[in-house]
Amino acid sequence: MRGRTPFAVLVVALLSAGLLGLLMLNTALNEGSFTLSRLKKQTTEATDQQQTLQQQIAQQSAPDALEQQARALGMVPGGDPAFLNPDGTVTGKAEPAEDEPPVPRPSTADPSASASGSASPGAGASPADPGIDLAPAPPAGSAPAASAASGSPSAGAQR
Repeated sequence: MRGRTPFAVLVVALLSAGLLGLLMLNTALNEGSFTLSRLKKQTTEATDQQQTLQQQIAQQSAPDALEQQARALGMVPGGDPAFLNPDGTVTGKAEPAEDEPPVPRPSTADPSASASGSASPGAGASPADPGIDLAPAPPAGSAPAASAASGSPSAGAQR
């Protein structure tokens, strides 16, 4: 009987240590499972947000949306463009953009306040600058051709 007691205590101790080890392993796996499910939820939310942002970008860069934004800035569709060939010859004849029907240009309540501090240098003479109250259009032969040649936004719409 004396010889079997230390062996029985050793077996009970090994079984207890094994059970405690399995309990600790199971607890660690469950903790990892909770962390994994939390990270999957965060990934799903981030993916949804990314898809929403990509959809907004696609909507805002659609041709119709770009046209509306350009018209809101006072740009008009350009005519037929002229192309410069590699040998230096010009193909086509460039014409200034026509403002038909007239595009409503934004005006401000106090043009002197926006023209005094917020306008950038060199931007004050631009006909599409929303900070300047525009006067009636000059005759068709003088100002539109000069503004189209100077690189105004309406000239940029001829691309």
